[in-house]
Amino acid sequence: MRKIFRKALVAVVMISGFTTASAQQLPPVPTDPAVRIGRLDNGMTYYIRHNTRPEKQADFYIAQKVGSILEEDNQRGLAHFLEHMCFNGTTHFPGNTLREYLESIGVKFGTNLNAYTAVDETVYNISDVPVIRDGIIDSCLLILHDWADDLTLAPKEIDKERGVIHEEWRTRTGAMMRMYETLFPVMFAGSRYAYRLPIGTMEVVDNFPYQALRDYYEKWYRPDQQGIIVVGDIDVDAVEAKIKNLFGPIKMPENPATREYFPVPDNKEPIIAIAKDKEQQVAQVAVFHKHDAFPNEMKNNVGYLVYNFMLGMTESMMNARLDELTQSANPPFIGAGVADGDFILSKTKKAYQGAAVCKENAIESGLAALMREFERATRFGFTAGEYVRAKADYLSMLEKAYNERNNMKNEQFVEQYVRNFIDAEPIPSVEDEYTLMSQIVPNIPLDQVNQLFKGMVNDSNIVVALFCPDKPDMKYPTEADIKKVLADVKAEKIEPYVDKVSDEPLLKETPQPGKVVKTEPGMYGSTVLTLSNGVHVILKQTDFKADEIRMQSFSNGGTSVFDDKDALQFKMIDQVVALGGLGNFSAIELPKVLAGKVVSAESSVRTLTEAVNGSCAPKDLETMLQLTYLLFTAPRTDQAAFDSFKSRMKAQLANLEANPQVALTDSLNKALYGDNPRAMRLKADMIDRIDYQKVMELYKDRFKDASDFTFIFVGNIDPATATPLIETYLGSLPSINRKETFHDRMELRKGQYRNVFHKDLETEKATVVLVRTAKCDYNLQNQLMTSMIGQLLTMTYTDTVREQEGASYGVSVRGSLNKYPTSEAIIQIYFDTDPARRAKMVDLVNKGISDFIEKGPDAENLKKVKEYMLKSNEQNQKENAYWMGALYNYYWADDDRVTGYANFVSTITGADLQKFAKTIFSQDNDIEVSMTSGDN
Repeated sequence: MRKIFRKALVAVVMISGFTTASAQQLPPVPTDPAVRIGRLDNGMTYYIRHNTRPEKQADFYIAQKVGSILEEDNQRGLAHFLEHMCFNGTTHFPGNTLREYLESIGVKFGTNLNAYTAVDETVYNISDVPVIRDGIIDSCLLILHDWADDLTLAPKEIDKERGVIHEEWRTRTGAMMRMYETLFPVMFAGSRYAYRLPIGTMEVVDNFPYQALRDYYEKWYRPDQQGIIVVGDIDVDAVEAKIKNLFGPIKMPENPATREYFPVPDNKEPIIAIAKDKEQQVAQVAVFHKHDAFPNEMKNNVGYLVYNFMLGMTESMMNARLDELTQSANPPFIGAGVADGDFILSKTKKAYQGAAVCKENAIESGLAALMREFERATRFGFTAGEYVRAKADYLSMLEKAYNERNNMKNEQFVEQYVRNFIDAEPIPSVEDEYTLMSQIVPNIPLDQVNQLFKGMVNDSNIVVALFCPDKPDMKYPTEADIKKVLADVKAEKIEPYVDKVSDEPLLKETPQPGKVVKTEPGMYGSTVLTLSNGVHVILKQTDFKADEIRMQSFSNGGTSVFDDKDALQFKMIDQVVALGGLGNFSAIELPKVLAGKVVSAESSVRTLTEAVNGSCAPKDLETMLQLTYLLFTAPRTDQAAFDSFKSRMKAQLANLEANPQVALTDSLNKALYGDNPRAMRLKADMIDRIDYQKVMELYKDRFKDASDFTFIFVGNIDPATATPLIETYLGSLPSINRKETFHDRMELRKGQYRNVFHKDLETEKATVVLVRTAKCDYNLQNQLMTSMIGQLLTMTYTDTVREQEGASYGVSVRGSLNKYPTSEAIIQIYFDTDPARRAKMVDLVNKGISDFIEKGPDAENLKKVKEYMLKSNEQNQKENAYWMGALYNYYWADDDRVTGYANFVSTITGADLQKFAKTIFSQDNDIEVSMTSGDN
């Protein structure tokens, strides 16, 4: 496989004109000079970068080259368990004080404070930290230090966490996880990866001795495997000095264990792995063409960038072909795609993977269709037209990244440095990568890309995995059947791919423009234009993103104006209308026409409104407006595409009830909306009743009158350039001056309702959903208090249900206040637990509500919520999405969520919240829907 990598390097030698150079002499990829990289004497690495997006905030990470692959058989689950323990007591932050301190400065547990454990790595983060004083920086570095070398691992805390992790296992163990556990010993035969999913085994989690976890920590959490990353609005020199002083004294253990990277054996004959599960909804097939990982020592020159580019080109072109095949009149699968990456878990073996979701009892034909496309591309390569479009898209994205180089956020840099530390990925500056690749890419011949693909996708090292529903009437292929499919496709006579492209413009003729008849100041520094056809346009120019313009629109009505008898038709309206494409271009042709442009626009008909929303680079504003014009005036029908859609939907929905969440969703919809036809779920036997012409008729009704539409544009939009385009494409939209509004067709159930139902599950579990609704006045203060109640109850249940009881991985509480169609507060509570503990935990959750009404919120928790909300609000004001949301809420709902926000948050008291909670919960609109595999 190294021959392929060296070919990529040699290709660069030839392309770049280094005719006397060897591949090893190619220029290195320059490291971004803006990042300070150092290595302490004890072997610890650090990365520090000053960045002001967002201002006065920083991210603190510690990455460990340690994961579940290093566990022995009797340690399975300890790497992940150790990650949890980092939040349960360190030398300088005993008990829960680490979490409590960070939340006191606006860093929310689970959102800004988190970690993940993978097979070969573990990464911890403290993100969006308000670094407004040195003490905060010192404390965050001290936390990283304690994670690295000073966990207490107290027996009491370990025992408490056993229950939490057991519940995490319960929540995460669905059909795919169970099938992975069945398939991995076959797919990774002869490798340690066969038995190293990070969650481990519950036998180990529930019973390991305390010393086992301490031994694992001392063995593997050590400086030579750790990288500290600090990015944000900080003084680089000062932070470097702090890191040296704080982390330098950590000692490397004597005679450290070797950090081994475990191999995955090659295979000559295909490996076939087949699994089935009663809760699996669809049949999926995955084909892996295994290959060696690109050697780390060879990633430091330009050839690696070229290799990744060429690999990306093959992925883009293959996926376009598969999308096209999916939309054919009789598609061979529901959906398919390819990607190159890790061979599932392994860092030592990569794979060029193809995956397809197949129709029931058509797994073999779906696999054959996927393999046929691999074979077609291998035999004949990709076409010049495909390559031109894929390159255009790449160069457009490269240009966008360059234009946004001064607006990159902390998290973007952090992710680069994590990957550099863990995987030796190069970290050039955006400027250097843009300069290098914009010069090289136009000169990379298609032949080199085709040769790379041939090297990746060949007859050896193939693994085929099947993930199937477990049904008595389903036909399952055998290992011999699968091997026969592979051999038959190899022997087929296959025709080259024919690339059909139109050279027509999006619009053959420019529409007759309208005029701006009125210009006036708008809210939040915007400008409001009224066009001659009645369309209103709101422009807000920002400098947050150099290469972004966002567009949202609204018009009242939506599906609420349609009759209930058409519920099936309008339920599918967005999906069905998109099938046909626009104007003279099918849904397959349209992306080809838009190649090289950073643009999107799509229509939707929602419950209360219809809209066209989109985004674009400033250079592609006219294209976005042209698409908008076509969405109003020229939606295209395509019977073949509709037939394909029906075929795929029937297959996709045929076994939907196997997914337990469907039963829960059905029961919840019934609880909330009764038998309202607008709340129905689409089923396979309904597909043939979808009337294509009726759906299109309903759509056209919503978009035949633009006079009551309001369009909002936020971003790097120049009014002088944009206004003539707006007059041309929005000012020319049809207008009949229709006056209408929306209707309330989805009233929520009032009063008490309880449905606890039994469902046979493969993994024992109870899922609980509690919904409380209440009529209340709609204003900013009530909005904030509804949100606060949700956050405060979440904190309460994290302490009681998760930490004290160990009965759930987490209880999620969301509070919201809606103005339309009626002003109504909704509190929704969701959690999973052991069926045997369901009733007790529901009582504990209800007790949390009763205590809140009786005593009000915990004062310290209220301070934490306020800190987080104020920090987030200040940060969000530097985002286009924030101002888009603010303008949308103001002009659609007459809702000012900006003015006075900080003052309202600061002045809301515990007594205010206690009184408000009593108002909401005393209305006794109390719904419980619980699905449990235990007794009711």
